[in-house]
Amino acid sequence: MPVFSLYAKQMPDATPLLTGLALGVYGLGQVLLQIPLGLLSDRIGRKPAITLGLLVFAAGGLLAASSHSLLGIVIGRALQGMGAVAGAGTALAADLTREENRSKVMGIIGVSIGVAFLLALILGPPLEAVDGLSGLFGATSLLALAALVLLWLIVPTPERQKAPASAAFGSVLAMLGDGRMLVLNGSVFFLHLLLTASFVGLPLLLADRLHLPVNRHWELYLPVMVIAAFVMGACLHRMRDVAQSLRIVAVCVVAIGLGLLGFGLSGEHLALLGVAATVFFSAFNLLEAALPSLVSQLAPAPLRGAAMGAYSTSQFLGAFVGGALGGVALGRLGTEGVFLCAAALTLLWLPLVLLGARHIAGRAVATAALEASSGA
Repeated sequence: MPVFSLYAKQMPDATPLLTGLALGVYGLGQVLLQIPLGLLSDRIGRKPAITLGLLVFAAGGLLAASSHSLLGIVIGRALQGMGAVAGAGTALAADLTREENRSKVMGIIGVSIGVAFLLALILGPPLEAVDGLSGLFGATSLLALAALVLLWLIVPTPERQKAPASAAFGSVLAMLGDGRMLVLNGSVFFLHLLLTASFVGLPLLLADRLHLPVNRHWELYLPVMVIAAFVMGACLHRMRDVAQSLRIVAVCVVAIGLGLLGFGLSGEHLALLGVAATVFFSAFNLLEAALPSLVSQLAPAPLRGAAMGAYSTSQFLGAFVGGALGGVALGRLGTEGVFLCAAALTLLWLPLVLLGARHIAGRAVATAALEASSGA
């Protein structure tokens, strides 16, 4: 993802819109199957559902690796996206941890995502130089198969919490319609919309405006991601309760908007871009830890897999929309326009978070009062 838009320009059928679609269509594949696989994991177990998804993901990688056009890569990326195990995987992590440690676990997962992202930035260009995009996609399939080995040999199997018959489709819809879930799902939608849109333009900004060769992009990302990891570690202990976590979410939305604005206005100033990237990724990593932790705390335990599936559906729907919008903005407004349009979208996101925080806090007060009166 961080280098794809540069390589996509070399494909025979490349256009800005198709480049953005190739980045974002993975999210569309995820959207189609996150909730079904989340529900399936509630019924047959987390690990069998994750196994099915990883096998589909590996097949999509092989299809993309064998394609010689951007359209073929779009199809392969869509199939990869149908290996929708993020919700079931997060639910598995929640099943295996106590509630008081869940924010820390989600933080560790967020750090792992950041480390994987950083390794992709460092290893992607050399791998592409060896065997092109097909080599990169082939590597993703091999990593999916390696993940299957880790899943079955190392990860414990939690006690099954099957969804009761009364918690079928109607109860799932009621849970998804809960205002608290809508706020959290809307937040992760915006988060990954902005991330994917930004990576339509960021590699081009580094290569074309700052004249930084792709094999040196890691020189910017390495210190940025290290600082972002430290920021997240320093803030994790503040996310023990729902109210404090929501305040941090609101601050992060503002920070992401400022970071995107910095991308758009950085011009040829590498230092300014570095500061903007540090602000953006620090906020992104914090939200990657805070949002799934809030979902796992607020969702009913028997429906946690479905709740995480809905959360991941929103996440990847945002990635699809972000890729498409980023491609359109790139074609019509240029690289800077991608970032400025993305920054403007935070003005829609912030009111959702502020109103949602008030709703969730009011719901918590009402629940506490009801429990107190019942006890009396």
